[in-house]
Amino acid sequence: MIIATWNLENLYRPGGPFGPKDEAAYEAKLAALAAVITELDPALLAVQEVGDVEALHDLIDLLGSGWSLATSRLPDSRGIRVGFLGRLAFEVLADTNAFPEKLRPVQVDDSGLEVSVAGRGFMAVEADTEGGPVRAAVAHLKSKLLSYPNGRFHPLDEGERARYGAYALYRRAAEATALRALADDLLAGEGRTRDVAVLGDLNDEVRAATTQILLGPPGSEIGTPGYEHDDKGDATRLWDVAPLIPADQRYSRINSGRPELIDHVLLSHHLLRRTTEAGTGLPGNGAPALPSIGPDPEARRGAPGSDHAPVWVRID
Repeated sequence: MIIATWNLENLYRPGGPFGPKDEAAYEAKLAALAAVITELDPALLAVQEVGDVEALHDLIDLLGSGWSLATSRLPDSRGIRVGFLGRLAFEVLADTNAFPEKLRPVQVDDSGLEVSVAGRGFMAVEADTEGGPVRAAVAHLKSKLLSYPNGRFHPLDEGERARYGAYALYRRAAEATALRALADDLLAGEGRTRDVAVLGDLNDEVRAATTQILLGPPGSEIGTPGYEHDDKGDATRLWDVAPLIPADQRYSRINSGRPELIDHVLLSHHLLRRTTEAGTGLPGNGAPALPSIGPDPEARRGAPGSDHAPVWVRID
């Protein structure tokens, strides 16, 4: 079976301030998304940037019967939320945006505004598989694409750019910490025997400090000597499957011409040992063909498909 994550890029019905401007563009977007999901045929797919829940139902209608669906009830200010769909039946275990109890609120703008919750909720589900239950969480962390007061996407000066870059980093780090707390609940110290996946758009690359927060005890990453040897950290550790992805496919978005892997699949010890393959895009299709995006998210309004590639693992 395949477990995957995909940012669907501003999935809204037409007519609103963020979605396609007309029905033809909307239908083209849905058709492009449905074609990828049909070929990928995931048992479980974590999705991000669901703006209208009704639009996700429209997408499911194109996929046909036999799909399960759940979306978070904790969207951001634009209605963007995460969710799951798949061929497997699953139940929702958690839908939360709370920071851990000991983590203080973080500053998010020049006014001094502080927040103590994630911008978008995290969702966790449990799916029944032939190999036993799989617990999975999906998240969409704070973007690196900065926005400024009054809807600007360009700073007034370098000082403002640096400050808002720091605010975004504070928030993304706090959200990663909250997601790690949810992962701890799913693992429950049983990662050697429990199948757990953490998926989503983490908005930073493999070696970024915010991504590293999610991994847990260091020392046995894929490709290191410690990977082949069990240790006490395996019960609580998560592994990013990025090193298992062929090098020429190791990206999920192209930012200003630079390929980057910001969408991630992290697995528990037991589930990683069941993994036979990992990739981006579609299995067997080589490196994904993606548009290059810039700092203005409005530039792709109404474009078909998504500016992200799916990231997937095949589980035995």
